[in-house]
Amino acid sequence: MGDNNRPDLTGGRRGGGTGDGSGCGGGSGGGAPADAGIRCMLMRGGTSKGAYFLAEDLPGASDERDDVLLRVMGSPDPRQIDGIGGAHPLTSKVAVVGPPTRPDADVDYLFLQVGVAEAFVTDRQNCGNLLAGVGPFAVERGLAPVAGERGEVRIHLVNTGELATASFAAPAGRVDYAGPILLEFAAPQGGALLPTGRVKDLLDGVEATCVDNGMPTVVLRAADLGITGFESPAELESDERLTARIARVRAAALEAMGLGDAPSLPKLSLLAPPRAGGSVSTRTFIPFRCHEAIGVLGAVSVATACVLPGSVAAGLVKLPPAGAPLEIEHPTGFFSVQMEIEWSDGNPVVRRSALLRTARKLMEGAVFVPGSGAGA
Repeated sequence: MGDNNRPDLTGGRRGGGTGDGSGCGGGSGGGAPADAGIRCMLMRGGTSKGAYFLAEDLPGASDERDDVLLRVMGSPDPRQIDGIGGAHPLTSKVAVVGPPTRPDADVDYLFLQVGVAEAFVTDRQNCGNLLAGVGPFAVERGLAPVAGERGEVRIHLVNTGELATASFAAPAGRVDYAGPILLEFAAPQGGALLPTGRVKDLLDGVEATCVDNGMPTVVLRAADLGITGFESPAELESDERLTARIARVRAAALEAMGLGDAPSLPKLSLLAPPRAGGSVSTRTFIPFRCHEAIGVLGAVSVATACVLPGSVAAGLVKLPPAGAPLEIEHPTGFFSVQMEIEWSDGNPVVRRSALLRTARKLMEGAVFVPGSGAGA
């Protein structure tokens, strides 16, 4: 399966598994025979789309697994023409689901971001959008039983060690994809909500708030970068001056937040005052393409910045009444986030965050690996 001349596939870090079948790293038996294809379900989760696999159906060693996934998605190629990727970071994603490795979870979920034009597979971040499909996928594959008319699946997010619960309608044990999926996140364990230890930093001369509430995110004021924050994603991506500035800010943030050389982090969200009745308007870069909406955990991190006194969101955000969700506006709509934050010894502590997403099963079957025989 390997090619000795292929580059490092993960930008310096392989997948989240150990290579021995634990932690959703893959099955110890090396997955299904290549010429039989690999069992796969293609799902839309929130505003992303990805390939969902059982851990047991993928190779156990992370380097072999990553090589398979690059070939399955059609990378590296900006068109991903020879794979099932969609030529965009939002559609070049993989969810690996398996039995739990902790007692308070029903399943493990490992998220892998697959490069599009570049040959990398990284587990350095979560994906809250694909998370929306994990509960239904677990029920479909028999990993999580349904009691009554609703499914409730406790999900261990292997990438960061967090725990989320997905609740959704499942009459007679069958997933109802027409209804919403409630995602509730337990209080984060370990890790710093403010990775730099400060509510406000100066990155390449721009004031920023660096937050990690499930997704390392840099929050900036759009006006500080010379834009309104209401431009379309296409307009922002075509602005070469802005792209260069974002690259410099991101480089400074990687160092300040201790992220090393992570190829897909941090996310950068540019804030502007709300103009559609919400709490704040956003334009988010992942990290250089402008998101047509906003990621689930990115929205949670932005919402966190919005409620922190002294953050760059102060003066821009319109906070809702107590108990009401924050409405995070984005280019194609808005995102509702419920947030509970307390202060302990002068530090912010997240007690709970929750939101609604949707997911849909698009297809299931076998995906074939180029060069493996049947997929050649």
